[in-house]
Amino acid sequence: SVPAERAAGVYHREARSGKYRLTYAEAKAVCEYEGGHLATYQQLEAARKIGFHVCAAGWMAKGRVGYPIVKAGANCGFGKTGIVDYGIRLNRSERWDAYCYNPNGKECGGVFTDSKHVFKSPGYPNEYENEQICYWHIRVKYGQRIHLQFLEFDVEDDTACLADFLEVYDSYDDINGFVGRFCGDELPDDIISTGNVMTLKFLTDASVTAGGFQIRYTTMDSPSKAGDGRNSTSQGKTNFLSGKFGIM
Repeated sequence: SVPAERAAGVYHREARSGKYRLTYAEAKAVCEYEGGHLATYQQLEAARKIGFHVCAAGWMAKGRVGYPIVKAGANCGFGKTGIVDYGIRLNRSERWDAYCYNPNGKECGGVFTDSKHVFKSPGYPNEYENEQICYWHIRVKYGQRIHLQFLEFDVEDDTACLADFLEVYDSYDDINGFVGRFCGDELPDDIISTGNVMTLKFLTDASVTAGGFQIRYTTMDSPSKAGDGRNSTSQGKTNFLSGKFGIM
């Protein structure tokens, strides 16, 4: 049987140039180019029910705009949970992100709730493609943390990792909890989440690709209480939330 999170088949896309840059026609084209289509309201809600949470309004099928909220927060969703629905937009040239549906997506994005998984860059072990935008959202059981381990890593290198990069967030979305941005061919240190959610975002530009990556996550139990000392200082390669830019 297909695990629920893959069956959900819904993922979030933004334009390569950034957030809120896609007209309805462009959003539709983005999803169709990848072999899918704009998600329906029902498909987005099905994904939301298993943990899909993104603080960014995007086009859905039939010109509707909205975004899925799992956990109420001050910064997004006006304190509500559910689909924050902006309704059917009469002006199709408004610019938003996109919510695509593709049950057979190229391992590029989705919600993962299993206790372990290996993420590969699209097309791995071949080089990844240009113009990729992938969001992987990890959501494990409450009281567990996520241990991220880089098995292989080779992403086009430049000074500030502006061309191609992988970003890791210690949260449901790519707004809060920034941990680090990675490129080049050095294996980043392990990363351990503070809670039960994590987001990985992989963006590539229009030129130069590289070998790609394999990244494994496993779950670990949170320390039973803060004072027991066992997990409060981690030794060795597992730096707590360490990144290219040091401890965030």
